[in-house]
Amino acid sequence: MIANNACVLVIDDTPANLSLLNQLLRTHYRVKLANGGARGLELAVSARPDLILLDVMMPDMDGYEVCRRLKADPVTAGIPVIFLTAKAGADDEEFGLEVGAVDFIRKPIAPSVVLARVRNHLQIRTWQTFLEDKSAWLEREVERRVNEVLRLQEASIRVMVSLAEFRDECTGNHIRRTQDYVRLLADYLSREERDREFLSPEHIDQIAKAAPLHDIGKIAIPDYILLKQGRHTPEEFAIMKTHSVKGESMLLRSQHELGEENLMLLYAAQIARSHHERWDGTGYPDGLAGEEIPLPARLMAVADVYDALRSRRPYKRAFDHAEAVEVLRAGRASHFDPLLIDAFFALESDFADIAIKLADE
Repeated sequence: MIANNACVLVIDDTPANLSLLNQLLRTHYRVKLANGGARGLELAVSARPDLILLDVMMPDMDGYEVCRRLKADPVTAGIPVIFLTAKAGADDEEFGLEVGAVDFIRKPIAPSVVLARVRNHLQIRTWQTFLEDKSAWLEREVERRVNEVLRLQEASIRVMVSLAEFRDECTGNHIRRTQDYVRLLADYLSREERDREFLSPEHIDQIAKAAPLHDIGKIAIPDYILLKQGRHTPEEFAIMKTHSVKGESMLLRSQHELGEENLMLLYAAQIARSHHERWDGTGYPDGLAGEEIPLPARLMAVADVYDALRSRRPYKRAFDHAEAVEVLRAGRASHFDPLLIDAFFALESDFADIAIKLADE
């Protein structure tokens, strides 16, 4: 696997040694010569060799210092260095290995030993490079496959959301707006002490991706109720409310079929079931109160109600921003998590901008 174009850099201050090694190596490899440590470092950086033969005892900069500098530079750190030395002590060899050399060749040199050591270390370096390239390829391949799975997951979510939108003609850009509102609120709350630990960047991203699935259970609601022009009767509203439980069931089934815990689906199931719960315990379907309500669902509750207020429905006009703000203010600590309402007031101009930018046509 070692080609004749492998490059060996020889660094030695003695011209006779440079000449001898050049004559010995040039029939097998490309050879570069440097008559001192400074020149050797220049050549190593400008045209990185495959291996370096380095004299230890040189004036101005000895071989140990040259090796230290080579190993400190990311460009040259991976180049194997073999010391050429007349020193025969164990301490000298130990010190050389500590600064980064891979081997020692004793002076006066034996040509057969030099050729064997160079060949062996070039072979090792070739395999190291192969394994590094293979590892990098595998890393890229894993990343590509993960990205494919994520794109498939996102495409599946879009299909599921589209089904819900198709059956609910009033939805419009509701999905996109509420997703942006949820991300805004979560980002803000991640800087507050109460929820800082939970709202990591990964969790925020997964909650935001889950938000569009909050009303997926509406797929299971009969058309005569879902598309009714006007307010529902108590019996019809009782059926409509089942969309929260039905949505959770669909999402948990999907998670079960995947055979592993999926954060996005977990948060989507929490949101689907609990985004109509109220802070004071008067919501549905479980009558949860306060922090019993999962945080992703509490985030969705604020986003969903604000957007519903700002949107026109067959039974109501669209509220302007100021009117929606007052409704949310009145719901602090009764309908909504009070810290989330505080966050909403800090972000209300951003909410208003999103409502305008993504307004229904």
